[in-house]
Amino acid sequence: MVDRLRTPFFVIAVLAMALVVLVELGSALVLGGGSAGAGLSDQAAELGVVVPNPAGVEEPPGRGIPYLVLIDVIALYTVVLMGISMLVPERAHGRIQGVLTLVGSIVLIIVAIILLIIAIVQLVLMVSLLLATPFGTIAYLALFGFFPRGDAAILLSLLMFLKLVFAGALVLAHQRFLQNKGLVLLVLTSLVATMIVAFLHSVVPVILVSITDDIGAIVVAMIAIIWGVVLLIGSIPAVIKSIRVTVSG
Repeated sequence: MVDRLRTPFFVIAVLAMALVVLVELGSALVLGGGSAGAGLSDQAAELGVVVPNPAGVEEPPGRGIPYLVLIDVIALYTVVLMGISMLVPERAHGRIQGVLTLVGSIVLIIVAIILLIIAIVQLVLMVSLLLATPFGTIAYLALFGFFPRGDAAILLSLLMFLKLVFAGALVLAHQRFLQNKGLVLLVLTSLVATMIVAFLHSVVPVILVSITDDIGAIVVAMIAIIWGVVLLIGSIPAVIKSIRVTVSG
């Protein structure tokens, strides 16, 4: 077994995860903006209600796919740190890693909590509208009842492919990456989170996908918070060591 890092495969891994993050950050633009006016008119007619100017009604983008970035940005951060370790002396890298992980984990936890609250509020709103027949139900169908499930499935398939490329390229870059239990668990978490969102998109009729998508976003945000806490706790010893070295020096 060659003990040297195979740089081309490592670069491929970094690029694959960077693409994952970029796709997830831009997925709201890909998924959003579909018109729900025709569907609203049909539902309103069935209920004997006249809705003025329904053509201007548009559906909001989903949350499940964009929220995946909360987990995948950790994987990108991890492999970028590995790349930096090949260029920076070990002592300096240890200090940089500890401080960046501490700050990054705090930011991640705060952002994930805020997004979690937003998703919970939206979930309550959607369920309340859906159950408030007939006018609340009509409003729900207009705003949330036409989730672009096909586009989301294509996007999730692309993300899964890129994540598998990321995992495979890391193994090909160096088999010792398999011995890094934290990294392996992080990759598995990312893959499972993607499958959870995909499953929640497919398990219900299309008019309810916005609700299950939001549930998926809540699950992903909670997982990200757990990872943020783990990173925060893990960074404390490195920061303390860095402070001691600085003071003694």
